[in-house]
Amino acid sequence: QVQLVEAGGGLVQAGDSLRLSCLVSGLTFRRYPMGWFRQAPGKEREFVAAISSSGATTSYRDSVKGRFTISRDNAKNTVYLQMNSLKPEDTAVYYCAARTRGGSYVTTEYDYWGQGTQVTVSS
Repeated sequence: QVQLVEAGGGLVQAGDSLRLSCLVSGLTFRRYPMGWFRQAPGKEREFVAAISSSGATTSYRDSVKGRFTISRDNAKNTVYLQMNSLKPEDTAVYYCAARTRGGSYVTTEYDYWGQGTQVTVSS
């Protein structure tokens, strides 16, 4: 059974930092690209960042470039999202996901999803 478990969300002030983590089990983690997504109230889920299976390449949505960093530790089956200079508009439930079907990982079409972790940024 594939499981993705996010952690690290919370309530912070604008300008603060948070580090999200996602522990993956039930699949060969090092083989697959991973992504972070978010969904704010009343909005559709959106792509935030993704990383290749090796960690050599990454991709970000424009609004988080220079502030967020995605990384992975294949020995620990964990993917991270370091979020700096947080803004109120970053408030959302953040989800990690694994893409096992192949093809480009710069997409919203992922195969396995975590339950999400709430990030709230106050102004």
